[in-house]
Amino acid sequence: MAQVVETIDIEVPVSVAYNQWTQFESFPEFLPEVQSVVQLDDVRNAWSVNVGGASREFETVITEQLPDDRIAWTSTGGDVDHGGVVTFHKLSDTSTRVAAQIDWEPESAIEKIGAALNIPSTAVKHALAKFKEYVERHGADGAWRGSVEN
Repeated sequence: MAQVVETIDIEVPVSVAYNQWTQFESFPEFLPEVQSVVQLDDVRNAWSVNVGGASREFETVITEQLPDDRIAWTSTGGDVDHGGVVTFHKLSDTSTRVAAQIDWEPESAIEKIGAALNIPSTAVKHALAKFKEYVERHGADGAWRGSVEN
């Protein structure tokens, strides 16, 4: 299993960063590799992504969600076997540290080589930077403040 752990500091209150992260269907607005996200219900999402020229589709289920604290998920089928957690840490009243941990099973030779070369880590770092830019400029487009617990 491969793993990526990246963090970024964002100049918005923790509730704003968390609220925007819960707006999964807006991810294509700031992450070009995400073609679409369809929220199927409070805990399930259908994703279509294009990474490195390879189109992939999969569903995820949120396994834990605590407002202003964390969102954890796992894939439930499709082309990608993965899971992860994003945590939100209040640095001050106006700044937040977002930490992302993603675990996945590289399947193809290209995915295994990419993991060995740390390409996924670079991609996650870039995605967090795009999220930072988006949320600092636009704030949160909405919010889902419900909790999901194991």
